[in-house]
Amino acid sequence: MRRRGLENHLVVFAKAPRMGRVKSRLARHIGGVGAWKFYRDLLAGLTRRLGRDRRWRLWLAVSPDRAVFDAGLWRRAAPGVAHLVSQGGGDLGTRMGRVMALPPPGPVIVVGSDIPGIRPAMIARAFRLLGRHDAVFGPARDGGYWLVGLKRRPRFVDPFRSVRWSTAHALADTRANLGGLRVALVDELEDVDDGGSFARRPRR
Repeated sequence: MRRRGLENHLVVFAKAPRMGRVKSRLARHIGGVGAWKFYRDLLAGLTRRLGRDRRWRLWLAVSPDRAVFDAGLWRRAAPGVAHLVSQGGGDLGTRMGRVMALPPPGPVIVVGSDIPGIRPAMIARAFRLLGRHDAVFGPARDGGYWLVGLKRRPRFVDPFRSVRWSTAHALADTRANLGGLRVALVDELEDVDDGGSFARRPRR
């Protein structure tokens, strides 16, 4: 899976898990403490699972930017992560484009931190697909995506301009920006944003 001289880079986008600052929509359904605990535990479990895998280097891109300096917070909240970067300013596309250009040469995959169904086997498959495709997406039920990966060879192409974020058009807009490049899809998953998706979340 790993190309000679190149390393696979997996980036988790995360908010600092502080009370009242995460999962505000979910908090309306299960309360502020419940939403905070859910996100905190989800992030810790995700980074613990993914950080043990030697097939990629795990990064955490954090928001707000100043939280990158709180090493104690991330030791508790994101075990298994050795590389912390800030997301920077701008909309989601601006931040993802900036972060995806940061790691050393090699394929980069970005995932969200609020998708309970993510498993290492899914990430491994996405990196394998980047061996013969230019980009890979993990579709979400709402028309967006929970995973995006780019080969970044022979050059980095930013596909995130003018994307209608938080709409049913997000995946289609991003794919359109890639033009004729080769695109692959992996599993469809759902992020947890509200009471309905919380009730449907995987329990294992």
